[in-house]
Amino acid sequence: MAMGIGPIDGFGSVTKSECQMTPRLPGQSGDTIYALSSGAGRAGVAVIRLSGANSQEIVSSLCGAVPVPRRAALRKIVSRGRGELIDEGVLLWMPGPHSFTGEDVAELHVHGGPAIIKRLLVELEGTGLCRIAEAGEFTRKAFHNGKMDLVAVEGLADLIAADTEAQRRQALFQQFGAVSKRYNALRTKLTRVLAHVEAAIDFVDEDGVEPTALAHVMSDLAEVRETLNDYLDDRHRGERLRDGVKVVIAGAPNVGKSSLLNALARREAAIVSPIEGTTRDAIEVAIDIAGVPVIFVDTAGMRQSTHDQIEQLGMARAEQHMREADLTIWVSAPDVTPVKAPGLDSDTLRVLNKTDLLEGPLVANDYDLTLSALSETDVQRLIDRLADIVADRYVADEPAMITRHRHRVALQDCLTHVTEALTASDRPLELIAESIRLATRDIGRLVGRVDVEDLLDVIFRDFCIGK
Repeated sequence: MAMGIGPIDGFGSVTKSECQMTPRLPGQSGDTIYALSSGAGRAGVAVIRLSGANSQEIVSSLCGAVPVPRRAALRKIVSRGRGELIDEGVLLWMPGPHSFTGEDVAELHVHGGPAIIKRLLVELEGTGLCRIAEAGEFTRKAFHNGKMDLVAVEGLADLIAADTEAQRRQALFQQFGAVSKRYNALRTKLTRVLAHVEAAIDFVDEDGVEPTALAHVMSDLAEVRETLNDYLDDRHRGERLRDGVKVVIAGAPNVGKSSLLNALARREAAIVSPIEGTTRDAIEVAIDIAGVPVIFVDTAGMRQSTHDQIEQLGMARAEQHMREADLTIWVSAPDVTPVKAPGLDSDTLRVLNKTDLLEGPLVANDYDLTLSALSETDVQRLIDRLADIVADRYVADEPAMITRHRHRVALQDCLTHVTEALTASDRPLELIAESIRLATRDIGRLVGRVDVEDLLDVIFRDFCIGK
């Protein structure tokens, strides 16, 4: 849970003043909400969370008086109507504003049996004082109440979804404020620059005011542009860590592509057959390599020509996957006539498979790696080689600043407007001020300070109920 957590792994923390955002908009619900916040199904413990002004009244009616804030207390949970014992569990009481949502929050930690959970949810609904939460609504309340900015919200979503160690570190880097601090520092500098330009506009008739103001402005804007370029020149490292590095396995029919995929996945993910054209469509398998999610795509065999329309479609899709790949493993085999790779670039690992079939000496100069998919040792050598590639490209001492497409678009727009201001020194100050104002707004939209209501449904739709 994201309550009362300080700096983690040296990433720093963010204060309320640093992420204070637009106040709750008119018409947004201030209802008391509840939901099962732990996973569905049978478990040792289930967590039911409430947030809103009626939380204290509701839990008091079920458990008696609320305990000391932020101190766990054992309570019997009793039906409001018949006084029947429902369960005995732990009650946590966290009055606002010092809570995850910024509102009064209560949590019931009860035994995780389905019957208990169902009965408690029915009891809560029966109070008439609360309603079931929508997906991500607890976090949305935290955003509207200034407890988190949009970057931190997205970091929390990524933390919940993290499958690998690198994903976990990157999500924490976002959630606990390190990224937001840097974006807010950019916004503060741009705001200061804008103030200087607008002051110069007010005193434009005074001798020497405009040149002096512009000298300071251009120096600060140049620093901002350099910082933005550094953030954007990251080889899309953050997006790849979040979404997965796409590695396509391609080559002629029967070179052992599907066997190689199965060996990497350590399961029968693809059908293996000596019949050409067995693989008609792409098969994807996700594997953790060097802490990075790598999505392997087994594609249809490529050959010069075929009259089979379905096979032609499979080959076209294979070429499309290769164009979109971060890395292509082009597989050849000694018992298969070589096929020219279609338009591959330097991001290609050329592999000779089926070395167990070789009778004469191996000439490996044309290949980056030689192996047999039947050999665990050979497959491990391939994994080690991929781990080196992935770690070199996507793993760094500090996690990436940009993890989503909207981050990149906002920073690119900001860079465009900063560049406009820098190249407009011979234009009226009003035009320079407008470019800086737009750049400031771009960063504001990124962290959620201005005009972001249209983004919220998209951001929160992937959250689970209860978070």
